[in-house]
Amino acid sequence: MAEKDLYAILGVSRGASADEIKKAYRKLSMKWHPDRNPDNKEEAEKKFKEINKAYEILSDQEKRQIYDNYGFDAATGQAGAGGFGGAGGFADIFGGVFDNIFGGGRQERRGKDLLYPLDLSLEEAAEGKEVRISIPTQVSCDKCKGSGAAEGSGRKTCPGCRGQGQIRRDQGFFSIAQTCPQCAGVGTVVEKPCEKCHGNGRIKDTRDLTVNIPAGVDTGDRIRVAGAGEAGRGGVQAGDLFVEVRIRKHQIFQREGDQLYCSIPISFATACLGGEVEVPTLNGKLKLTIPAETQTGRIFRIRGKGIKGVRSNAAGDLFCTVKIETPVNLNKEQKELLRQFADSLTSGGAKHQPKDSGFINKVKDFFDK
Repeated sequence: MAEKDLYAILGVSRGASADEIKKAYRKLSMKWHPDRNPDNKEEAEKKFKEINKAYEILSDQEKRQIYDNYGFDAATGQAGAGGFGGAGGFADIFGGVFDNIFGGGRQERRGKDLLYPLDLSLEEAAEGKEVRISIPTQVSCDKCKGSGAAEGSGRKTCPGCRGQGQIRRDQGFFSIAQTCPQCAGVGTVVEKPCEKCHGNGRIKDTRDLTVNIPAGVDTGDRIRVAGAGEAGRGGVQAGDLFVEVRIRKHQIFQREGDQLYCSIPISFATACLGGEVEVPTLNGKLKLTIPAETQTGRIFRIRGKGIKGVRSNAAGDLFCTVKIETPVNLNKEQKELLRQFADSLTSGGAKHQPKDSGFINKVKDFFDK
């Protein structure tokens, strides 16, 4: 993954806009979703993870800038000792060097953000819904209320840094300030650690949440739930939870943005003579008029029967592609009638199959050349 071009993975140029990147991600994630590739699931899962990682970086302005300037490892914080940041990654190089030189602190101000993938059906995504989710995470310790201190005790000034949160060392021209390892930059330590969380102020648990999914969400959309992320150390503010939507493969419809696409089978007789057929929509069935002499592959547009996206003013359209079914299991009489019908098409000089004659002329021209 580290050696691949993230832009090439999504099939966009380096100057692509955020909307272009999102559109490419949606298209590829639908194509390579493991549920849509049951015969090639292993490769699909690999491609799907690759596409998601590329989008995760390129959809984030800060990570994208880091990737453009310094590469994949820097953007993901995975550079080795000979690259950017050693074990801490790119952020620690600049956070560690510049903050240390100029006296900045590195203490934790809030808990980590969490990402929760949520699979929805197309109908659920179109209508919106409330979902109940359970997330294994770090929560504030209920015994000490997140302070880390045992009942009856509190926090005292850290003896290692004397409340500064940093330890300074002079190294030639520079005065290097490093985060105090004893208090993790907070400046205080607990007098007596809480028995339940051992002074950490948080414990591992499962958090149950109800999340409101707005109507019209699509694959790649994220719903932010403020303060529902990982609890911070020592009672600091919790991070946020991001619920990322993934739309499952539908048995009838394919979605592209606000538009829906489907294939409609019609009989040979209906294609020739015209008629009405029932067409499914997300809101029920409707009648579609098929004109006489309709050819297979013709697309009919039904306005307003697509999806109204989260940022859309109106619903998209439904595009129905006609597929003419060839009759099967014919009896003797039906076969004879078809032979008579076929013979009638070639007699009288009338052109009943314009595409067929056009194709024959193209083949003749090809061999003449």
